[in-house]
Amino acid sequence: MFSKVLIANRGEIACRVIRTAKRMGIATVAVYSDADARAPHVRMADESVRLGPPPASESYLNAELIIDACKATGAEAVHPGYGFLSERERFARALDKAGITFIGPPPKAIAAMGDKIESKKLAQKAGVNIVPGFLGDIATTEEAVKIAADIGYPVMMKASAGGGGKGMRLAHNEQDVRDGFEATKREGLASFGDDRVFIEKFIEAPRHIEIQLLGDQHGTVLYLGERECSIQRRHQKVVEEAPSPFVTPAMRKAMGEQAVALARAVGYYSAGTVELIVSGADPSGKSFYFLEMNTRLQVEHPVTEEVTGLDLVEQMIRVAAGEKLGLRQKDVKLDGWSVETRVYAEDPYRHFLPSTGRLVRYKPPMQSDSVRPEPVEGLAFSSSGKRKRRASTSSARTAGGSDVQVRVDDGVFEGGEVSMFYDPMIAKLITWGPDREAAIDAQVAALDAFEIDGIGHNVDFLSALMQHPRFRSGDITTGFIAEEYPEGFTGAPADEQLLLDLAAIAGMVAAVHEARAAEVDDQLNGPVPQPSERVVKIGSAEHRVRIKPYDGGTLAVVNPGSGSGAGAGELIDIIGRWEPGQRLLTATVDGRRRTVRIRREGRGWALTARGRRHKVQVMPPHVAELSQHMIEKAPPDLSRLLIAPMPGLLTRLDVEVGDKVEAGQPVAVVEAMKMENILRAGRAATVKATPVKAGDSLSVDQVIVEFE
Repeated sequence: MFSKVLIANRGEIACRVIRTAKRMGIATVAVYSDADARAPHVRMADESVRLGPPPASESYLNAELIIDACKATGAEAVHPGYGFLSERERFARALDKAGITFIGPPPKAIAAMGDKIESKKLAQKAGVNIVPGFLGDIATTEEAVKIAADIGYPVMMKASAGGGGKGMRLAHNEQDVRDGFEATKREGLASFGDDRVFIEKFIEAPRHIEIQLLGDQHGTVLYLGERECSIQRRHQKVVEEAPSPFVTPAMRKAMGEQAVALARAVGYYSAGTVELIVSGADPSGKSFYFLEMNTRLQVEHPVTEEVTGLDLVEQMIRVAAGEKLGLRQKDVKLDGWSVETRVYAEDPYRHFLPSTGRLVRYKPPMQSDSVRPEPVEGLAFSSSGKRKRRASTSSARTAGGSDVQVRVDDGVFEGGEVSMFYDPMIAKLITWGPDREAAIDAQVAALDAFEIDGIGHNVDFLSALMQHPRFRSGDITTGFIAEEYPEGFTGAPADEQLLLDLAAIAGMVAAVHEARAAEVDDQLNGPVPQPSERVVKIGSAEHRVRIKPYDGGTLAVVNPGSGSGAGAGELIDIIGRWEPGQRLLTATVDGRRRTVRIRREGRGWALTARGRRHKVQVMPPHVAELSQHMIEKAPPDLSRLLIAPMPGLLTRLDVEVGDKVEAGQPVAVVEAMKMENILRAGRAATVKATPVKAGDSLSVDQVIVEFE
C-alpha cells in the first residue's frame, strides 16, 4: 500500500479523497493555486505545494508542476479526482514514466474512451447499443447542416472530447445548427483542447442513466447498479439518485453486462462510469444507448456509495496498489435509496446567472452517521472494504424523518471566496432513506437548514425540485427543468397552511425584535408592552396576527374572527424561541416542523422555507392602513443598455458603433464558470457606444453596449 498520495485537484473532491486516505493511514499532499491558498483541502492535507496563479492552465492543468510536486514531497501515487487532468492520457503516461502510480485506469483505456467518436466505434464492436448518428469528423457549418438534415431533427451536437455538460448543443432545425456549431467547436477547444464535433440523433423523452463500474488489475470487473441523472440544466447534472425509479432488475442486468463488456474490451480497471441515454417513451426499457464512458470518479459517486456501502475512493486506491477486489458480482446488493443535489453558486431567481464572491455565511445542515468517507466511530469494515450501515441517530431523524442519513461533501468555508476561475459547485447534499420518498423528504428538510449568504445559490430551486409532484412520481426526463420552468424560477409553490404558519412566525419575530429595540433604547420603564395586533403582509396577502409569548414558545392567532382558509382564526402554538440576529429558526407549529431562514431586509423581513423566499412586512394596523397610500418608485429604464448579467470574460463582441441590430440578434459572448453565454439585443436599435472590448473582464451590471 502507498505511504503518501498527492491529490491533483481542489475543492470538495480533494477533501473527499483526503478523508479516505487519512482513514487508510496514508499521508496526503495537496496542491493549490493562489486562489486556493486558504482552501480547506490545503489545511486538511499533511503537506501542500503551491502550483501557480489562479487560471487552471497555469496551475491545476499543468502536469509538469504536479509531477514536480510529487518528486519534492515523495508522493508515490496521484489521485486526480474528476475534471482537470483526470482523463488526460498524457498525464497518466507521464506519471508512469516518472515512476509515480496513477490512481485510475490504464492510459490506453483513457485514450480509447476519451474520444467520443472512437469510443462509440469501440462500443459498437463490443456489442453495446449506440445512438444513431454521424461519427466522422465534421469540418464546416455547411457540412454539419447537411449531416443533421440526413439524420433528422432534433439532433445533438457534441464536442468529441467533451464532458460535464460542456460543448453540447441541441438543434431543432437548420438555424440552430448554424447558430450553435461554431460555438460547440469553440467550447470544445477552450475546455478540452479539441474542436472536433460529432452529431447524433436526439432521443425523445430521454432519461440519463449511468452504470458504475469497478474493476481490478486481475481481470475482475463489476457493475454496482445504476444512477438516474436526468434532472439537468444546460446538460449539467443537478440531481442524481440511486437506484433509478425507471430501471427494472432486468434492465439493470442488461445495462450492467453491456457496460462490463465494454470495460473488458478496453482493458479497464479502477472506478469508471458508462453513461447511457434511455428512451422514456419505451416502457419496455429496451431502448438504451451508449453515450460515453467516464474513466474517472464521477461527481455523483456518493449515491452509489450510500446504497452499496462501498467507499469507491478506497477501492480505487487499493486497485491502483495492485490489490484484488474483495467482492464478486453476486455480493453487490442495493440497500435503500439515495439522492444527491448539487448546490451551485448561481441565482435561480435571475435565470441561473453564475455568482462569485465571498461566502459571508456558510452553515451546511447537520450531518448524520452515514457511509461518509471519513472516520466515524461504530462504522465497521469487512475484508471487502464494504461498510456496515449503523442505525441513524436522533439528530438524523430530526433532520429528515425516521431512519434517514444526511451527508454533505464540500470544499468551501465561511469567509472564503467562490472564484470565477473554477466550477460553481459549492457542495453536494446527499441523503439516504429506506425508500425513495424518505430520501427525498430528507433532502427537503436538510435544504431548509442550509445557510448560505454573500453569493447567489440554488438551494431554493433544489427544494422546489424535491417537492415537485412530477419529480416525486419519477416521471422525469432530461428536459424536466426546461419543461416545468419555461419562464424561469420564482420559488416553490407555498400552500395556505405554510403561509399562515409563516405569518404567525413573522408576528413572533417582529415582536421580539421590537421588544429588544425598546430595551436597548432604554425608552421604557418596566416590562415592554406587547402590541395586541399586527398586520403581516406576505406578498400581496395581508394577515392580522395576535401573539402572546410564554416560556419556551408563543401563542398566535392569525386572522382572528375569520373562518376562511386552513387554520384561519384558530389558536396556533409555536414551540421554539427566536433571538434577534438568529438566522435559522427551527420550531414546531401546531405539530408541524418548520425550519425557516430569517433575514432582516430594510424595514421588512425575508423568510425562506420550503424552497421559496417570502418578502414580509410587519406593521401596526394604523401603519398598514397608511402604507396603502405610498407611491411605489418605478425601476429605471435599462432597455437602451446591454449589461453584463454576471461577472466573466467578454470573449466576443459582434457589433460596432453605428451598427443596426434586430431583436434577438447575438451581440456579445461572455464566458463565466467555464460556460459561454450569448447575449442578444432586446429590441431593434442602433449601436451608440461600446465601452468595453473583447478580452475585458466584466463585473456584474457593467455596460457592454449602449443603444440609441
